[in-house]
Amino acid sequence: MDRHRFRPGPFAEVTRVPAGDRWDLVFARDLRHPPEKVWAALTEPDQLAQWAPFLTSRDLGTPGDATLSTVDGDQRFDAPTTVRRAERPTLLEYTWGDDLLRWELTRTDAGTRLTLRHRMGKPDLAPMMAAGWHLCLDVAGHLLDGDPVGPIRGAEARDFGWERLRDAYAERLDS
Repeated sequence: MDRHRFRPGPFAEVTRVPAGDRWDLVFARDLRHPPEKVWAALTEPDQLAQWAPFLTSRDLGTPGDATLSTVDGDQRFDAPTTVRRAERPTLLEYTWGDDLLRWELTRTDAGTRLTLRHRMGKPDLAPMMAAGWHLCLDVAGHLLDGDPVGPIRGAEARDFGWERLRDAYAERLDS
């Protein structure tokens, strides 16, 4: 796909739930690929580099320490990471700095139901995170379809509708 023609797809199902003194953004969408293929996109460094908001120092498919480097233009910000659980191809859980990401993959007739639980410190971050994950997972969908558009990260996301997505997710999460 021509990157300049890329537009965000349909909204994901989202909720925001308390998790002790923190909050979980629960972000769910369906992908038309089997869990094994989605798992590879979530764990393999070469695939993550094509859609995720970060680069990884290693394959995330096994427990242990790693570094996730958030990318924004020419800048990189390293965050310590620990893969806590890696149950191929159904569950991946790791820290990202102070946050916790839990990816749940469920086989469906049409492919995979992907549910991300992103634990964060402040509930008002949820619409921003939802908008970012929306764009990232749209890009991942194109990658899985064999039609890569390249990663959309950091400030560049504003050129692809991030602010509109943030506002729409804020409405959905407040209702």
